[in-house]
Amino acid sequence: MTESRNSARAEMRLPSQDLRADLAFFTRTLGFRLDTIYPADNPEVAVLSGHGLRLRLQVGATEAPGTLRLLTDAPDEVAAGARLLTAPNGTRVEIDDLNPPLVLPPTEHAFLVRRLADQAPWIIGRAGMHYRDLVPSRLGGAVIASHIRIPDGGPVPDMVHYHKVGFQLIFCIKGWVDVVYEDQGPKIRLTAGNCFIQPPEIRHRVLEASDGIEVIEIGVPAEHVTEIDHEMTLPTPHLRPDREWQGQRFVHNIGAEGQFRPFRIPGFEARDTTICANTQGVASVMVVRPLSNAMGTPAPWTRHDGDILFTFVMAGHLLLEGEGKAPFRLSPGDAFVVPPGMATRYADPTEDLELLEVSLPGVFATERL
Repeated sequence: MTESRNSARAEMRLPSQDLRADLAFFTRTLGFRLDTIYPADNPEVAVLSGHGLRLRLQVGATEAPGTLRLLTDAPDEVAAGARLLTAPNGTRVEIDDLNPPLVLPPTEHAFLVRRLADQAPWIIGRAGMHYRDLVPSRLGGAVIASHIRIPDGGPVPDMVHYHKVGFQLIFCIKGWVDVVYEDQGPKIRLTAGNCFIQPPEIRHRVLEASDGIEVIEIGVPAEHVTEIDHEMTLPTPHLRPDREWQGQRFVHNIGAEGQFRPFRIPGFEARDTTICANTQGVASVMVVRPLSNAMGTPAPWTRHDGDILFTFVMAGHLLLEGEGKAPFRLSPGDAFVVPPGMATRYADPTEDLELLEVSLPGVFATERL
């Protein structure tokens, strides 16, 4: 006895008023293959396949003609290079790049302060995680900064995936999360005070998290694509810690192993997470705290010439002063963005103040005023 096996396939049905004209368009212009046609004496149905899709053209079908997006790595070789066509049956056909280049929109600079006390809404996003937007304007699409939490710990319903980004940071501020990464060995536990840099398109999967896990995630640009990889199984068999993805290396920075050194603003010190070196200067991530021997001494006014300077308050309190602005008393969970050329001052910090500073590019100048 042989074991029976079920098989299935899917088709997209499109209406047709003139099957002959539609067949000529889809086969000759778009390169589809004719698989089935009937009845022989007066065809009313034709099934075509191509570009990973099956189409069922049917005379008299009541559906709207719809839009067909054809993605290819050689768009100029399809339809004589046309990017927008209309089939005889009315179907709109858009031809585009299969892997379009990443577009980084110009930054729309602004001074922004986002307070946790303002009760910004938590939105349920991918894999059931809760998201709080820390930069609502997203600086014109240049960056997204999210405060992410998983209230109930345990296994995370995630799949192997990757992000088409220019830069992506995951910094854990509470709890722990287990993640497995392509070519980085078995699962890695990220704990509070530590961070990952996820290079562009590295495959990974979130496995499990503690109750109340909270992370800060920074992505450039703001709108980037997440794709599921149905073929890869993690962990991968090879350990390749020096591998680069678009010039960037994976980083698992452990805060307890870092050293604090003088910060760009007097009166403070900072721990470098090594992200600037491992992204070839794309971004820098620092953990900043006040110097104990400088408490009570006002820090100077400063301004910077970087593109994006984002800061999140992880602990303690700080008075943020900005030229032409009312001062802001900041608390844990608050975030702010300082645009280039704007004078600001970090005043009246508490001893337990701890800031997460993310800058793009990683190297920029700070002027003391």
